[in-house]
Amino acid sequence: MSKASVREALLASAIKLFSSNGYSAVSLREIAKAAGANVGSLTYHFGSKAALLREIYQRHTVPMNSRRLELLGEARRVHDADDRLNAVLRAYVMPAFSSSSDHDGGGAEFTRMRAVLSAEGNSDAREIIAGAFDSTSHAFLEAIGDCLPGASKADLVWRSHFLLGALYYALVNPERVTRLSGGAVDGADRELAVEQIVEASFASFRALSAEPVLRPTEMA
Repeated sequence: MSKASVREALLASAIKLFSSNGYSAVSLREIAKAAGANVGSLTYHFGSKAALLREIYQRHTVPMNSRRLELLGEARRVHDADDRLNAVLRAYVMPAFSSSSDHDGGGAEFTRMRAVLSAEGNSDAREIIAGAFDSTSHAFLEAIGDCLPGASKADLVWRSHFLLGALYYALVNPERVTRLSGGAVDGADRELAVEQIVEASFASFRALSAEPVLRPTEMA
């Protein structure tokens, strides 16, 4: 294999192993073996397991975060607070579903890895995850808070946490939706998943606002 193909094989093997076994339990030797390479190749290309994981996150999250921030900029220009909240939530959710290749942040395997590593609590992984997402997350928390007069920072953080959990689960286990609905709903329908998550999250966040919801008859 060429150096480039060895590098790609190592990245692919690492994602697969991390997503199934976690970060701490996987050794450099196991990653190299799964890629059909030797440990020397892994240290040559990445230097360490933490550097390998950082490369994985950069490759997958930079494009997704860029798209999120682009959509967030558009959402912030919406005048009505409720419409703006809906647009902000859509800006956060949609790129996770529309990004589906190995290099743009999507795909069930990378999402599963994110969920496993987030739960594992390894210090290296925690630092890398924070570096990949915290800046974007703070931007969205600020934008959501601007739509919700009276909402506390603590409540906003908690509900953003619930939103992330819904996003993880919808991406990694869509077949559960299909099964529990008896086939009436296709859990793999990404557009429907986006609509459902945005609608549920809107209701969750909107309940924090001190401002009442105005129905059409009340706005006349």
